[in-house]
Amino acid sequence: MNTSEIMSTIKMIGEQKLDIRTITMGISLRDCCNFNGEESRKRIYDKITKYAENLVKVGEEIERDYGIPIINKRISVTPISMIAESSDDKDYVEYAKTLDRAAKNVGVDLIGGFSALVHKGCTKGDKILMSCIPEALHNTDIVCSSVNVGSSKTGINMNAVKEMGQIIRRTAEMSADTNGMDCMKLVVFANAIEDNPFMAGAFHGVGEAECIINVGVSGPGTVKAALETVRGESFDIVAETIKKTAFRITRAGQLVAREASRRLDVPFGIVDLSLAPTPAVGDSVARILEEIGIEACGAPGTTAALAMLNDAVKKGGIMAASHVGGLSGAFIPVSEDEGMIAAVESGALNLEKLEAMTCVCSVGLDMIAIPGNTPAETISGIIADEAAIGVINNKTTAVRLIPAIGLDVGDSVEFGGLFGRAPVMPVSKFSSADFINRGGRIPSPIHSFKN
Repeated sequence: MNTSEIMSTIKMIGEQKLDIRTITMGISLRDCCNFNGEESRKRIYDKITKYAENLVKVGEEIERDYGIPIINKRISVTPISMIAESSDDKDYVEYAKTLDRAAKNVGVDLIGGFSALVHKGCTKGDKILMSCIPEALHNTDIVCSSVNVGSSKTGINMNAVKEMGQIIRRTAEMSADTNGMDCMKLVVFANAIEDNPFMAGAFHGVGEAECIINVGVSGPGTVKAALETVRGESFDIVAETIKKTAFRITRAGQLVAREASRRLDVPFGIVDLSLAPTPAVGDSVARILEEIGIEACGAPGTTAALAMLNDAVKKGGIMAASHVGGLSGAFIPVSEDEGMIAAVESGALNLEKLEAMTCVCSVGLDMIAIPGNTPAETISGIIADEAAIGVINNKTTAVRLIPAIGLDVGDSVEFGGLFGRAPVMPVSKFSSADFINRGGRIPSPIHSFKN
């Protein structure tokens, strides 16, 4: 690297809010299965605390040595429904509590994997885990849960979609004193991936190694700053500028990933290229779209601008890292993005436009507060719509909704920290009940037959 490149990277960190959003250690729990649930949980606790005992310390050392902020240290584990169903337990809340204790013991911020993969149907363990989600999240602090209800190969499990609408409502109601904030730790997927370092949807896939290190980068502020230098230029130059910036951001992520892998003696998995915003001013994906020329995020042209941003980020990042994975693109969570919050409050952005934007971005409807009295069938309908986008377009989509118990449109929910603040958004007043109550499975699309 020449002096100019070094100074550019220093400026990205110091002035443009470049950070490594997370170092996530994936840990396989497949060898923790046991007919005796208590013994299984003991194995889980011992394995997590052994493998991750130095994760936080190493992350802090890398921050000091390289001057790159690492915001979160996290753990993902094998979906607990797969591990717990070997036991004779009829309730998996104790497994969630075990994850919580182990994660707190090693000092990480979050642990993901209280999860089930039910895109084609449910096993005994899947059913038990799903029924336990509200209580599990209410009785833990840093455990995250996810359920995969659809895939491009299998279609959409509408029985699971219906149940997840009810589960989200129950989760919100159990945390009514905080306006449903437990729902922040629950996400519903289509085409969930095995190496996602971001929460709440991270779990350690069954095709992964015994233990791996995945890193998620960030950098919306860096991309916006770069685009400020090419105002008025053509889209060709805009795309090229984003690509070059994404390359530099990803190189920083690759450096941290490889260094963490070496110091922890754990294989390097992937770098996730996602632009992950925060509520801080200057760290917003919405403001990037506005820098491209949209007056307010949500105005006509927003989806096209987001599509170009997402594509350019991927093109630049893929050149910069040997192993790219995770979600890799641009996140559009409402509560976690200062520009998105402003767009909702100004009337420029609504739920329908957000749904359209999810067709071309990395994930889906994320961190969105809806009225606390929203029916479970409406929540299920939103999940079904988003899953359909993922299944038809062969991409990952997700829903993380927060029914803000006791609040309505015009109110807002304060989550704090990286979770930010969510204005309560209106949902359709028309019912989805007859549609959701049909049950069964929406078949996979024609393009799924590729063998």
